Amino acid sequence: MENCIFCSIVNGDIPADKLYEDDAVLAFKDVNAQAPEHFLVIPKEHISTPNDATDEALLGKLSITASEIAKDRGFAEQGYRLVMNCNSDGCQSVFHIHLHEKH
Repeated sequence: MENCIFCSIVNGDIPADKLYEDDAVLAFKDVNAQAPEHFLVIPKEHISTPNDATDEALLGKLSITASEIAKDRGFAEQGYRLVMNCNSDGCQSVFHIHLHEKH
């Protein structure tokens, strides 16, 4: 997708503090962190909004990746928040689906 900041991160055009990467997803620290632990988990494939998502396994992979990172970073048992916004009224500001994880 042209001019998508997350696609640029996936392509390596924009650096990111990566926490996890495989063939399907990428997780990295949020540059505008709103919590001591705040990172994003995104699909490498451009999908604009949750309304456009059709791959149930990919959406599940985003959540499972987030929980694995929480375990690895030592705060899974304390708890954390997962958020996915949809469209402008739902506070989505980057139109490439992404899961926020905050602790």
